[in-house]
Amino acid sequence: MKVKITNGMFVALIMTIIYAKAIGVTQGSLAREIGHDMWIATILGTLQGIVMMILTAAILQKLPDQNFIGFAEALLGKWAGKIVAFVIFLFFLFSFGPIMVTFIYHFKDYFLPEAPIYLFIVVALIVGIFGGFHGLEVMARMALVGAFAVVCLNILLLTGSLSEFDIHNLRPVMEKGFIQTSWASRHYDTDWALATVMAGMILPMVKQSEKWVKAGWSGMILTCIAITMWPILEAAVLSAPVTAEYIVSCMHLARGAHIGIFLHRYELIMIALFSTSSLIQIMMSLYCSAHALSKIFGVKDYRPMLIPAGLALGAFGYWLVLDHLRAISFTEKEWPLISLPIAFLLPIILWTFGKLFRRKLSRS
Repeated sequence: MKVKITNGMFVALIMTIIYAKAIGVTQGSLAREIGHDMWIATILGTLQGIVMMILTAAILQKLPDQNFIGFAEALLGKWAGKIVAFVIFLFFLFSFGPIMVTFIYHFKDYFLPEAPIYLFIVVALIVGIFGGFHGLEVMARMALVGAFAVVCLNILLLTGSLSEFDIHNLRPVMEKGFIQTSWASRHYDTDWALATVMAGMILPMVKQSEKWVKAGWSGMILTCIAITMWPILEAAVLSAPVTAEYIVSCMHLARGAHIGIFLHRYELIMIALFSTSSLIQIMMSLYCSAHALSKIFGVKDYRPMLIPAGLALGAFGYWLVLDHLRAISFTEKEWPLISLPIAFLLPIILWTFGKLFRRKLSRS
């Protein structure tokens, strides 16, 4: 029986696959480029993401039992499907670099500095392959727990940071102008790109296709609300210049939070609540890349492809995080150039071909 998850689970997957990197690494990149207006860039990026998520859901509603790969194959033939599968595999291969930057630098730089990097890679792959093997429903249920953890984390951080909130650090608004702020939103665009490409792979396994569009934009808006609090607090509490100094800026904000008398090491609580979102990113990347590989090689079951996909993704992630400068350079420069053409152009191209071959689409 084909697994089906609810639209609520789909919303939770959207939130958790975006959240970890968006608060952990992206806000530091935005602060280095546009200062205290990073929260505006996050909102502008969300608006773009909503449009692409709606387009993704609308495309797949035409063939509710097919993902992006099956949609391309139904319209243009078997090799078109393999090309789309290869593009999606490359997307998740390179996405694993920034995901590992987020995951490893949180733990290694702040908690386990003596631990070797390969240890984190092996743990990530074991957890990711385990989750991928057990399937989408298990990961979706874990995402519900992750969404609850996100809410708890935000409430705790807000409670601990309000006493040092200085609204003057947020002024002047749009200091570098609308165009530069909009351009800076590409850093956050790479975060929602994970969600839209994931949606292009898993939407056929979500119940009630007529609700896909609503679930998609609802998930993007809820995620924006959960994330935008962080750049506002980082700018108002830490200031933008301080935020810009850190690769993982959220940890510095968490260390400065004050909650009661006894919770001095609040970042330990934060990393426990944060880790679910980071693990969802790892598991979904392996799951989607294994599905893409199975289509490329014509294998019916994706599970045998989990280990080859894990080896490829793990090797790239290990190479990237070995050097902090290389990791942040790739995350801020090369990764947007790779991810955004795929995230924007793939749905647009499929939508265009769907219009050109609407009769064939109707027969399918």
